Amino acid sequence: MTLRKWFYLFWTTLLVGAGAAVITGLILQLGDQEIQLGGKEIGFSAATMLLGGATISVLSQMGFFAYLIFRYIAMGMIRNKWTWNMLQGLVILIVMFDLIYLRYSGSSVEEGWAVYLILPIFVLVAGVAVAWWKVRLTNAGSWMPTLFFMIAVTAIEAVPSLRLNNAPSTVFMMVPLMACNAWQILILSKVVNTNKEP
Repeated sequence: MTLRKWFYLFWTTLLVGAGAAVITGLILQLGDQEIQLGGKEIGFSAATMLLGGATISVLSQMGFFAYLIFRYIAMGMIRNKWTWNMLQGLVILIVMFDLIYLRYSGSSVEEGWAVYLILPIFVLVAGVAVAWWKVRLTNAGSWMPTLFFMIAVTAIEAVPSLRLNNAPSTVFMMVPLMACNAWQILILSKVVNTNKEP
């Protein structure tokens, strides 16, 4: 990857994150006038949403490059592709369980556990859709790495909003994060001019 290609990936991801955050923030604002994503001191504005989205996109990019480095090292240690795919699948199952159980057990509000299924289902559906699209763009070998990135890595990146246990904050972070992660994983093969898996 050249510096010019990295700049392209960086700035386009920044635009995707900022745009997704502004759209998500405006929809949240229209849905509930009480939502103050920027805090009462800062106020709710498009500039705050734009900066929040840009920050989320940078977090997404750090997670993406960390994933690529981790994958490169792991594939050097685990030579068997089937074993590596099974390990990724196991981590995906653990993450999906944790997205439900840890959030439910850490909640002080007395709600049913079914409410905590919404986020994991959203992440799973988005992950499957992006993985399917990635397979169409490249090859069948990209299914599991893309699914792993879209579910496990996104969940790790979203920890700051998940700890708040606040639905608007989680939505405001998850939508731009998923958009940025999807953009990066889908555009990677075009940027580096290859049809290989990510």
